[in-house]
Amino acid sequence: MWIYEKKLQYPVKVSTCNPMLAKFLIEQYGGADGELAAALRYLNQRYTIPDKVVGLLTDIGTEEFAHLEMIATMIYKLTKDATADQMKEAGLGAHYANHDSALYYSNAAGVPWTASYIAAKGDPIADLYEDIAAEEKARATYQWIIDLSDDPDLNDSLAFLREREIIHSQRFREAVEILKEERDKKKIF
Repeated sequence: MWIYEKKLQYPVKVSTCNPMLAKFLIEQYGGADGELAAALRYLNQRYTIPDKVVGLLTDIGTEEFAHLEMIATMIYKLTKDATADQMKEAGLGAHYANHDSALYYSNAAGVPWTASYIAAKGDPIADLYEDIAAEEKARATYQWIIDLSDDPDLNDSLAFLREREIIHSQRFREAVEILKEERDKKKIF
């Protein structure tokens, strides 16, 4: 199973209380292309993927949970000292009314997380292309959040996550090539 080290995969530092930035980060917490959806997608797909690449989905799926923990820490640190008025000004008034400062799986617009975010076609190559797209969308979202942020400490952690999305995309591309090669081999019976 897993061995859990009681530390984040990469340090998370936040310079100041910033509920607006937390609102943007909620997209990566409970959005369609966020860390929860990715982790569940990959760990679900691993049951119908060939043995040659099943370990990749397990590895990346579990790493996505580490990223989810980092995002949760960022959101918590960005809102822990926020007043109700600051939450309201940041567009988190409805969130505050329903959850106070507790984390809740939704996207940046407040739409709750749904299992429909998890793609699983059952065709390994189709699923891996979906995974590549998910990683590229997450990479783009991290970049856009960095563009919106004025917190250099937080941006350091966000840049780490953005780079991991690139690595995951590359690994999924390699897996596609492995499976294409296997598919195209002559079968002799």
